[in-house]
Amino acid sequence: MTILVTGATGTVGGQVIEQLTKRGANVRALVRDPSKANFPAGVEVVQGDLLDVDSLRSAFSGVSTLFLLNAVVADEYTQALIALNVAREAGIERIVYLSVIHSDRYVNVPHFAGKYGVERMIEQMGLHATILSPAYFISNDLTIKDVVTGYGIYPMPIGSKGLAMVDTHDIAEVAAIELIRREQSAAPLPFDRINVVGPDTLTGADVAAIWTHVLGRPIAYPGDDTAGFEKNLRQFMPSWMAFDMRLMSERFLTEGMVPEAGDVERLTSLLERPLRTYRDFASGLALA
Repeated sequence: MTILVTGATGTVGGQVIEQLTKRGANVRALVRDPSKANFPAGVEVVQGDLLDVDSLRSAFSGVSTLFLLNAVVADEYTQALIALNVAREAGIERIVYLSVIHSDRYVNVPHFAGKYGVERMIEQMGLHATILSPAYFISNDLTIKDVVTGYGIYPMPIGSKGLAMVDTHDIAEVAAIELIRREQSAAPLPFDRINVVGPDTLTGADVAAIWTHVLGRPIAYPGDDTAGFEKNLRQFMPSWMAFDMRLMSERFLTEGMVPEAGDVERLTSLLERPLRTYRDFASGLALA
């Protein structure tokens, strides 16, 4: 029995593979460029693309459980629907799909709306799946360390509602645990949904205060400039993606990413340890 991981060379996908191999799973990794594959011994590498149906049919052959992760790209929605239909055709009845928290609320944000559409397909077609719905990735803030340390500001426009920022290591471990649970079940398990959140729901001012403590000097939160955020992002990503990220940040301001009652306790029980905190991340980054 084989677990197939898509998005395998990305941050989360690579960590999912690491967690699965630690647990003795038989893992296959779908990659577009095998030269970029650097996985633990025993991982089977197959070349393919989520828009290439023939390569998917080959990659899905003999697979019992699928971890579906789609990158934020212009045709993400199409990629996901094709992958799930080919998986259904291949008889794969055990699926874990990486979505995003509040996909049903961030209705105007393209990559949220696309994931919500995929969730609806999974539910309405009766696929045996777990939807993992992570909040804001703590590791997103790797990109702004130099701004924090060099200019004394925390520039991400995350607002005052609060985001339950989550560590990608925790996301990957939860995914691996759920994949193993489905893989080892005698029969396909029913639909489930898990919000994957961090232990603290943080505002922009909260994060600035954490950096102030870690660095030992004042770090300010300058406010909720989503237009400036988009302008900065356009320097290193396509305009459509920068606009997508701006729309997301605007929903941070109006909606936040607040966990539901019991989310943190469920994850802590599942992992059998505390969730990683933003303070731990900032402390480690400050020492790097």
